[in-house]
Formats: sequence, C-alpha cells, structure tokens
Amino acid sequence: MKKMFSIMTLLLSIFTFALSASESITGFWRSVDERTKKTESILAIYEYHGQFFGRLIVTFNDDGTVNDTIYDPKSRAPGVVGDPYYAGMDIIWNLKDNGKKFTGGSIMDPEKGNVYGAELWRQGNDLIVRGELLIFGRNQIWPPALDSDFPPGFKKPDLTTMIPVIPKVK
Repeated sequence: MKKMFSIMTLLLSIFTFALSASESITGFWRSVDERTKKTESILAIYEYHGQFFGRLIVTFNDDGTVNDTIYDPKSRAPGVVGDPYYAGMDIIWNLKDNGKKFTGGSIMDPEKGNVYGAELWRQGNDLIVRGELLIFGRNQIWPPALDSDFPPGFKKPDLTTMIPVIPKVK
C-alpha cells in the first residue's frame, strides 16, 4: 500500500509539473495578415542560452508568392541601421520562459524600425504574439508553418545552430 501511494504521488507530481510548464514556442511559425489572412512571412523561433529569439526566414509578396528567403535575400529593411535584408533578420529577442508565457523581450517592425515589448505563448497549436507599448498592446495569432508552406526545395535551418544578431534601429 505504501509503495502504491509513493507511485501515485510521483505520477501526480510529474503531471502537475507538466501542466505548470509552458509549452515550447520553438519551431517555425507563419505570420498572417489579419485583414487578408495571407501568409506574410515564416519565422523560426529558437532558443539560445536560455532566451528565445525569432528570425525571419521566408517573406511573401501580397499575391502569396515568395519574395525572399534566407538563401536568396532580396528586400531590405529600411527601418534598421544598414538596411539589412528582411530574410535572416532577428525581429524577436531576449524572451524568457516564466512558466506560463515567454516575456521580457522585444519585437521589432523592421519596416519602420519600431521596437515594442513582447510576450508570446501557446494557445492550442497556435502561437500568440503580443507586442506592447506602455499599457497598449495587440495580439497576433501565428499558426505553425507546415512543410507545404515553405517554398519548393527549401531546407529548413537547424534551430539549434542559430546565434542571435540583434538589429539596431534608426
């Protein structure tokens, strides 16, 4: 009886820990235009030294065709010092896992160079991305990127090898 109680206690502890831990946000996600519902970009969310970062790896034109990729960058970000390519740029940085959400980081609009506070969390299969300025904020829903969302022949980068590069805004 004592052994059974110990096993039940252990299982309950494991279950409780699993519920309290936040779900991973690492992976590939689609940013979607809220008005048109078309995919704007695919981002890779990766972990580096206990913090989380987001890198643009594919961008799309308004008609849904591929604009550029990390392997063939074309368009430049006018709001960022040096006008770097969109594809390959980190636009989310320094998020920390607080157990329920990933908070304390920043998200950038690379077109305008505006930087906002950021928090991300999972809701079902989707990623909720919240940008905040003071007390004001806005949520976006990013669905997971499926293999069919990537350009033909695109090789997904290895998230474990990514090293953050924080852009400077103008």
